[in-house]
Amino acid sequence: MRCEQIDWNGGTIYVRRVKKRTPSVQPFSGLEIRSLRHLQRDYPASPYIFQSSRLGPLAHDTIVGIVERAGESAGLSFPIHAHMLRYGTGYYLANRSINTRTIQSYLGHKNIPHTVRYTELASTKFQGLWDD
Repeated sequence: MRCEQIDWNGGTIYVRRVKKRTPSVQPFSGLEIRSLRHLQRDYPASPYIFQSSRLGPLAHDTIVGIVERAGESAGLSFPIHAHMLRYGTGYYLANRSINTRTIQSYLGHKNIPHTVRYTELASTKFQGLWDD
């Protein structure tokens, strides 16, 4: 993530996608933007929000390792991988009854079938269909 992707005044980030997924502009919460500003003050000369000890961008393998170690530190009984954060986001939004097209756009999916998997398992999808 580069500093230039962030609109500091608007509190948004331009999300570039890999694998030809659709880019988007997404909002930050107040806490997130304050935390990012703090990082920017600590490392004002860096073009990267998160950087390695060599002041460059974090390598993919480094990020994977950080997420794996976080799962171990949390005492989870199964191995964690970075893509689980993406899955968790999809399931979380689906369980909050967020519109499937909104989830598709948020995750950057080009094809709706990639998004439908989250809503198929949503525990709340049938709540409120009938009046008591």
